[in-house]
Amino acid sequence: MQPNRPARTDPRAAAQQAQMAASLAGAVDLAAVQARNEAAARAAAAPPPSATAPAGAPGSAVIDVTEATFQSEVLDRSFQVPVVLDLWAEWCGPCKQLSPVLERLAAEGAGSWVLAKVDVDANPALAQGLRVQGIPAVKAVWQGQLVAEFTGAIPEEQARQFVTELVAATSGGAVPGAAEDDGAPQEPEDPRLDAAEAALDRGDLAAAEAAYQAILETEPEHPVAGLALRQVQLFRRAEEAGPDALAAAQAAPDDIAAQTRAADFLLGTGDVDAAFGWLLDVVRRTAGEERDAARQHLVELFGIVGDEDPRVGPARRALMTALF
Repeated sequence: MQPNRPARTDPRAAAQQAQMAASLAGAVDLAAVQARNEAAARAAAAPPPSATAPAGAPGSAVIDVTEATFQSEVLDRSFQVPVVLDLWAEWCGPCKQLSPVLERLAAEGAGSWVLAKVDVDANPALAQGLRVQGIPAVKAVWQGQLVAEFTGAIPEEQARQFVTELVAATSGGAVPGAAEDDGAPQEPEDPRLDAAEAALDRGDLAAAEAAYQAILETEPEHPVAGLALRQVQLFRRAEEAGPDALAAAQAAPDDIAAQTRAADFLLGTGDVDAAFGWLLDVVRRTAGEERDAARQHLVELFGIVGDEDPRVGPARRALMTALF
């Protein structure tokens, strides 16, 4: 059954819906999708991270990285799982305290993240490019972007919290496995997308949602439809929330559902920074289940906007700072 089309009797609602649809029409950037697919394909050519592989072996959760392998082992791999850089040197005493802790945590992570060890003396260009001011230095990379960092040896409990929050705020703990397609993802050439995009052009979000859902019912791993569907659903939530969502959220600061509706409305109307900032504030002032709900919704919005957007990287870093 296809969802009912939204009512068009209110001119202001119709105008708002058209504005949302117009914003969304260009949101599915096939060039960006292709860039992500190419990076993911390069990473998929190597064995997936594994806690059972010996340290330093292909697919190991603990690897040594050089300037020659940084692209493949850090940047490309970060499109699969978060990569934590351990920047160290042989003469550094605190490094010898922190590194074994990180290696043990990486093994426990069972491939949900990778520890990439960089000898700064042997790789000075990397150290300079990463703006290392002191060691040990730890920097986390997700989908090609620096998202969190700290300097100096810290207790194991804090290191564990750092990687736990990193995984939760990025991949959610998903581990790439053997079930992935062997071939490289291809840029989609799918006429079924035309119907969805035509619905967006005329402001019919319900029809667009139904079209993307139909694609996913027959092809669950379609490279565009999944993200596009989440974007359409966001715009529908924003439309349902309406401008009153901001006032409602301000009147009920402890109501997490009201806060997420406000963020949805802001993002749906194109104010990306305000949407991120709204939920970051909720994360900072809450705890427990409420904080986790706000974090999960913010991570969902990151995925909808896409890591290619320059506003996502700083927001991810701010989330890690708020959580850690």
